[in-house]
Amino acid sequence: MTTTERTIEHARAERAARPRPNPAWSTGRAIYIVWYRDLLRFWRDRARIVASLAQPLLFLVVFGTGLSSSLGGAFGGAGGSLNYMQFVYPGIIGMAVLFSAVFGAMSIVWDREFGFLKEMLVAPIDRSSIAIGKALGGATQAMIQGLILLVLAPFVGVTLTVGSVLLLIPFVFILAFALSSLGVALASRMRSMQGFQIVMNFLLMPIFFLSGALFPLAAGLPLWMTVLTRLDPASYGIDPLRRIVLGAAMPSAAVDKMGLTLFDQVLPMGLEAVILLAFGLVMLGIAIRNFQQRD
Repeated sequence: MTTTERTIEHARAERAARPRPNPAWSTGRAIYIVWYRDLLRFWRDRARIVASLAQPLLFLVVFGTGLSSSLGGAFGGAGGSLNYMQFVYPGIIGMAVLFSAVFGAMSIVWDREFGFLKEMLVAPIDRSSIAIGKALGGATQAMIQGLILLVLAPFVGVTLTVGSVLLLIPFVFILAFALSSLGVALASRMRSMQGFQIVMNFLLMPIFFLSGALFPLAAGLPLWMTVLTRLDPASYGIDPLRRIVLGAAMPSAAVDKMGLTLFDQVLPMGLEAVILLAFGLVMLGIAIRNFQQRD
């Protein structure tokens, strides 16, 4: 055996003797890297953070102030204890989460156009880690932006306790995860930024307006609209947010009266969380399948 052959055999033996990395650990590390990269880009882009909060603030000020004045103060049969600005405030938090979560998936299309996504796809990692990392990254960004709006609670006359804030955090994250997974599932099939923006503009506004963010979902709506609101995944996230935020200022029966019902039964917040989580997992499964397909 020549020296070169002995060297090759020695290298092969060394490689065989090395402990192989745990696949679960490698996948978890890849998910963390993708999540951390998206979160780092989000944190460094301060202008994006400020701009993404402008639209929810505009809706809160314009809709809240204008319609609260036209309704004469009392709203929703709450006996004068609730005005429209207070009612719409949880919906505006949901709006911030919705737009941030779905548009956070735009980074996938951006990475595809500039070739970085191809580098991730050919890396020796499970492709599912890319979809999971992107979904969790978008959910974290959206949750942060939604929670930032909690500082506006005193200005709209809403009192938040430490317990209500701690209860809000998991519900905001579940809503953000479901919507972020939807964005990742759609972005994984898009090949251009223009196509993604057209699809998002077509979907986002109906999702927002039918979610109950701006009007009660149990107010004698037409049957066709009632069906659409129950099919809207955001409805199952904004309703528990409203119950938690307004629960300290109103009796729970009054809040439930404006909330989401199914077959004339008020849905428990735990069931709404399960529905949202199931929707998010289905969308994440679609995204994983799209990433695993060869381009």
